[in-house]
Amino acid sequence: MIKAFKAVRASRAFAFLAALFVAAFGAAVVLLALDQQRVIEATSRLQEQTVPEIIRFQRLARNLEQLRQEGERIFAVSTHASRQQSVFVVTLIASHPSILEHPPAAHLARETEHFLGEVVRQASTDARRPAASYDEWQRIAARLGMLVDDVSVQGVNLANNDLNVVTSAMKLARYKLMTALLLVGVFLLVFMILVRRHLIYPLQQINLALSTLSAERPAPEFKPSTMLEIQVVEDSLREHHALLIQNDEARLGLEKLANKDGLTGLMNRRHFMQSAEVELQRAQRYRRPVTMAMADLDLFKRLNDTYGHAAGDAVLRAFAELVQDTLRQSDLVCRYGGEEFAFLFPEIGPAETEKLAERLRERCAAMQVPLPDGRSIMATVSIGLADASECPIEIALKHADEALYEAKRLGRNRVVQSDPHVPVIESEPDTHTGSLF
Repeated sequence: MIKAFKAVRASRAFAFLAALFVAAFGAAVVLLALDQQRVIEATSRLQEQTVPEIIRFQRLARNLEQLRQEGERIFAVSTHASRQQSVFVVTLIASHPSILEHPPAAHLARETEHFLGEVVRQASTDARRPAASYDEWQRIAARLGMLVDDVSVQGVNLANNDLNVVTSAMKLARYKLMTALLLVGVFLLVFMILVRRHLIYPLQQINLALSTLSAERPAPEFKPSTMLEIQVVEDSLREHHALLIQNDEARLGLEKLANKDGLTGLMNRRHFMQSAEVELQRAQRYRRPVTMAMADLDLFKRLNDTYGHAAGDAVLRAFAELVQDTLRQSDLVCRYGGEEFAFLFPEIGPAETEKLAERLRERCAAMQVPLPDGRSIMATVSIGLADASECPIEIALKHADEALYEAKRLGRNRVVQSDPHVPVIESEPDTHTGSLF
């Protein structure tokens, strides 16, 4: 009853804190939405009103500048026809709507039009008149230039006003966002403290128990939990631990049947091919040396026929123990079939592997296998090596097998390296018997 009460109180605390979080977050969203609306309104005003107004000011500035340039052209050309053409352009510009809409520009444009028209009229009778009026034109041109600058500044100011409104709204939104995040952070801190105490810490204990859960360890122990869901998981872990103990022996038996050879205790062929394929791909990916080998006990059929299958099994078990005692822990070995064994030697090439295989061969030749009747037998082994660093596992096994047959052909009890470019002559069937002591 006490645990159930605590669980309900924890649920209410989480719900209450979640409601506060939603309220704070909702208030922050509303405040930020108001500032966003201000930004949208300012942006719309900028697009719908300010930008067209800026374009109008730019058009006015361009026309005033064109008016000044045509005036300069009147004083620069020497023919009366060219001056008449420029005066015509000045008249068109002075009557442009963008200039007429702007009183200061309209007044200065009429003054400029009148002055330039008078200069051209007088120049038709006195060619020196333009030069005499140039100083006065410079003053008018300076006024036109100042007006162009004023108009450009007015357009920029229009944009700045709206941009200032946007900037102000964004700054205010930033302050509101920081305040809202601070409030949300406080709520999240309290929320995380409760979650850690009532959820995360129990889950960590469960995770620790799971990581160390095994049949060899005692059943996991947990502190009393305030959440019913956690209690259910903890009870399930205890039940699972009991099942692990019950199934451990069956699992070990299945694993042995799946991966081990029943007679020698070495890898079986299927498991070896899977493991060797993974190791071979790793070595080839990182360009590391790797060597494949095939070994065959010499005259094994004759040994079975002479001493019986029990003696043959004893030789196979003794050779398997010798292999495990001689090779490195990283080397892979399996009973490939009958009296044939397959090896994979990672991180060493054929030259280094040959030394290791030669040591195995010498120890095998010196090995005496006792029989139940008190006699002892000896056996030798032939080994073929192949470089597997640049070929698939099937090709490497084929080359190692060819080297093994070459060792048989050369007289057995030897180590031969494969040369894939040299054809191999297969050996005749074994005709000799093993040694008897």
